[in-house]
Amino acid sequence: MTTLTAEKITPDNVAAACQLAVEPHQKDFVAPVAVSLAEAYTQPEVAWPRLILDDGEPVAFVMGGFNPGAELDFFRCGIWRLNVGAGVQGRGHGRFAVETVLEEARRRGQQAATVLWLPAEGGPEGFYLKLGFRPTGQTFNGEVVGRVEL
Repeated sequence: MTTLTAEKITPDNVAAACQLAVEPHQKDFVAPVAVSLAEAYTQPEVAWPRLILDDGEPVAFVMGGFNPGAELDFFRCGIWRLNVGAGVQGRGHGRFAVETVLEEARRRGQQAATVLWLPAEGGPEGFYLKLGFRPTGQTFNGEVVGRVEL
C-alpha cells in the first residue's frame, strides 16, 4: 500500500513540482506547474499550491484558491489547477489531490467548492463529474463552471 501526502511547495521541492508534466494530449487543458506557481506567487494570500507525493515521489500538483471576497463567486473557493503526472494517472492521485483541497475548504468553513474545465474530448469533465462536481450552467472564458457541495 502506498502513502499519499500533500506537501507545501518549498525550496526543497519546487524543482520537482515544476518537472511534473501531464500526458501530451492533456497539455491544452491545464497550464504547466511553473505557470501555476508563478500565479500563486503573485497571490500568496489566496493561492494554496500543493505537491502530491506517493511514497515520497512527486506524482501530482494541485492548487486551491480561497478568496472569499472574489468578485466572481466561482473564484471564492475551489480548485484552480490539477496536474497529474504522465504515466501515473488512474491510480487515485488526482482524486487525493481534489479531496485535499476540499478538506482544506471544509476546514475554512466553506459550504461548496468549484472547478472550471474545458468541455472537450479528452478533457477532465468525466473525472470531475465522478467526484461529485456538477455544472452550474455558468461558463467563464469557454470553460464550464462545476460546483460540489461540501
